[in-house]
Amino acid sequence: MEATIITIMALLFLSFVALGVFVTVKVAKAAARGVDRTIGQARRTVEETTLRAKSFGQAGTAGELARLRLSLRTSMRATQEALQAGVGEDASLKESLDLFHRLSAHGLELDADLKRMEREPDRAWVAGQLPELAARTERITGSADALRRAARDRAVKFAEDDLSTLSAQIDVEAGALRHWTRPEAAQGTTQPAGPGRETASGAGGERSAITGPDPRRTAYPWEKSARPETTT
Repeated sequence: MEATIITIMALLFLSFVALGVFVTVKVAKAAARGVDRTIGQARRTVEETTLRAKSFGQAGTAGELARLRLSLRTSMRATQEALQAGVGEDASLKESLDLFHRLSAHGLELDADLKRMEREPDRAWVAGQLPELAARTERITGSADALRRAARDRAVKFAEDDLSTLSAQIDVEAGALRHWTRPEAAQGTTQPAGPGRETASGAGGERSAITGPDPRRTAYPWEKSARPETTT
């Protein structure tokens, strides 16, 4: 009996140790990913700041290469952010996001070519390659811009349709609220409630005046905070 208890305790101890190791590894990996993202973002920020400075401060081949790289990176990042933000609400954008991933492969290849051109010592040869590089950049950024604008137009259209439907429903409700005669008064069974007269919580489908707001309801930025009730 004692051996069985000892075995069970040992197994429990080993299970807790294994669970602790697993959690520690997961936390360490998550922290490492966070550090990698931070470093990558900082590196991109520095690189894009350098490109922006070159595009404005340098003329000729070096400045044109910087402008092409900056245009490519700006367009691709904006499109990626727009599609990733919209795909959660509109599943139809998943196909667009897949197409963008394929386009990103061409964008990465072009960015690498432009980066190699920056280190190429034969500036005359690089100048001769600029028209073809500019055409590739325009094709890729044009496709990315088309996806981004189409996704934006789609979101705006859906928002307009939803607002139109909501406005129509509100107009109907507003008309119903302006129908002053209560059903009970029309039947002669009850008198309309005058100023200061309270109706029962269940009459006419009205909620009781002391019913508090639903705590799960969404809070909007234009709402005023309710004053706390005081007791005397």
